[in-house]
Amino acid sequence: MRLRVRLTPRAARDGLGTIEHLADGTPVMLAQVRALPSEGAANAALIAVVAAAAGVAKSKVAVVSGHGARVKTVRIEGDAAAIAAALTRAAGS
Repeated sequence: MRLRVRLTPRAARDGLGTIEHLADGTPVMLAQVRALPSEGAANAALIAVVAAAAGVAKSKVAVVSGHGARVKTVRIEGDAAAIAAALTRAAGS
């Protein structure tokens, strides 16, 4: 499964937010991490947040595009239906 995320580094807390649309209409899930956007720290923190929310191991999550950008594509390996349900719950809380 692939997930588009708009990441905000240096946030007050780590977590996933709601699903919103970019100016071009692309849906993205908002994510915040406390880590700084340097040397991959924010990407590593994003992987941990997504893995926890999706209920999978961190090794099953990878940033596949947008390494240096705010909008990233994250690949999550596993049962797509279960992951989608977990991420929907995370977005709602």
